[in-house]
Order: sequence, then structure tokens, then C-alpha cells
Amino acid sequence: MTTEATPPAAETTPPAAPAGPRALARQRRRRSAVRFWARYRTHRAGLVGLAALGLFALVALTAPLTVGSDVSSVTDAPGGPLESPSTQFPLGTDQFGRNLLGLVIWGARVSLLVGLLAAVLSVAIGAVVGITAGHFRGAYGTVLMRITDWFLVMPTLVLAIALATVMSRSLGTVILAIGVTTWPTTARLVRAQTLAVESRPYIERARALGGGHWHVMSRHVLPNVMPLVLAQTTLMVSSSILAEATLAFLGLGDPTVVSWGGLLQDAREAGAVSAGDWWYLVPPGIAIAVVAMAFTLCGRAVESVLNPRLGVAG
Repeated sequence: MTTEATPPAAETTPPAAPAGPRALARQRRRRSAVRFWARYRTHRAGLVGLAALGLFALVALTAPLTVGSDVSSVTDAPGGPLESPSTQFPLGTDQFGRNLLGLVIWGARVSLLVGLLAAVLSVAIGAVVGITAGHFRGAYGTVLMRITDWFLVMPTLVLAIALATVMSRSLGTVILAIGVTTWPTTARLVRAQTLAVESRPYIERARALGGGHWHVMSRHVLPNVMPLVLAQTTLMVSSSILAEATLAFLGLGDPTVVSWGGLLQDAREAGAVSAGDWWYLVPPGIAIAVVAMAFTLCGRAVESVLNPRLGVAG
């Protein structure tokens, strides 16, 4: 009597465990980043600005290796005062005989650092003021907006000069002076966006379910205004770099560091304008203009990607 062999039971794989909320959040962020980059690549001007910023950032980060920290030394200057461009000094020398090419490269570190930190400080103040003024209406929001209006009508440069004059001359003072005088525009924009967000039905549902002020502002309002804040940050960096150059040109910057605005101020003191020493003025001026334009192009591209209804051409 033969018995039929029973086939072996098919191996079954256990079902995959459902992804947790953190894993889902990471997946959403990755997909959002991929969509953002795919849209950003369609803006040719934004890509040009991003490439220019990447080049300047690389030059600034590698400055200690390419030119060395002794490039600003006056006692060990390699050339004579105000030498015109040559094979040894492609951009000539300054009034102390220092290599201007090395000074421009080293100055990128300070100018970019001050521009980024001042822009972040300015946008952070403006975002906090705008969100709170839009959320807490009534007397509190009215007082904040009147303060904002006062800062808007006051000349920003005059306020920054006043702060930089009464405080010690340092990079921290320059960053603070720029940051606390340029936030009102961001505050106005963020407040308008906050009012639009809080008029939506899900905000009422969140409040009905017991969500407090902090919950509504941090979980609902802030994520919706972050695209505007990000775009405003990229646009503010160029203004901050120009403001830093202006303060340094007026002699209100840190005299112990090399920046593009400081080089222009040194050229003015050396009489480069009247003497026709163009190589002392043109390189730092072009560097400031190119970086400011690059940040502006990136900011316009980011703003167009995050808010396609603006219709900004690429």
C-alpha cells in the first residue's frame, strides 16, 4: 500500500510591520525634497545663482588652505604698496603691499558669515513677531504692528549705523545691528500669511479639540508659513551682505577682520578713487554684487517653487 507524500507546506513570510509615524514623516520629507529639487531645476536663473553660491562657499571654506591665515598680515606683506596687477599679484596689492586676491578670498568668509547670520536673525525676529501678532489679535497684535510700522518708516541704514556706533566694533555688533533693523518686512508678510492660515476650518477644529495657543502656532501655523520664511531668508541674505559692506565702508565694522566692505573702506582711505587704482576697488565690489545677485536669483527661484501662483519665470 503506497501512501502519497504530502507536499511541504509553503513558506509564508510574515507581513511587514507598518511604518511608524517617524518613518512616515521621514518619507514625506524625502518626497518633498525630491519634488522641490525637480521643480527648482526648471529655473535656469536659480541654477546659475546656486552654482555661483556653491563656488563662493567652496572658496570661503578652503581659504585657510589656499591663501593661509597670514594673508592679512601687514608686517609680512609680500609686495609693495599699491602695485598694479601682475603675474605675481593677479589683482595687485593694497596700500600695505598685501596680495589683494588673497584678501578678497579671505574676505568671503566674513561677508558670507555675517550675511547668513544677520539674515537668519532678521527672519527669526520677523517670523516670531508676525506669527504672534496674527494669532493674538486685539491690543497685543495692534501694539506689535505699530512697533513694526515705526521700524518700517525709519531708515534701516540710519538705525544700523546708530546701533553700530554705540556698541563695540565687532562682528557680533554688525550682525545684531543688521538683524534688529531689517525684520519688519518679514513680520508683515508672515502676519498676513498667519491670518490666512488661521481662517481655515481645521484651525477651528484644532481649537475645538482642546488645542492651545502654542499647539496651534507650532503645529499648524508655523509649518504653513515656513515656505514663506525660507524664501524670505534667501532674499534677505543679499540685503544683509550689502548692509555689512556699507557699515564696513563707513568704518563701523570690525577693524581686526578682513571683509569685502572693509577692503572698500581701506581703498577709500588710501585715495584709490582719486589715484585711479581701480584694482583696489573693483574686485571686492564685483564680489559683493555677484553674491548679492546669486542670492537674489536663488531666492526668486525658491519663492516660485514654493508658491507657483506667483508666476516667477525661471
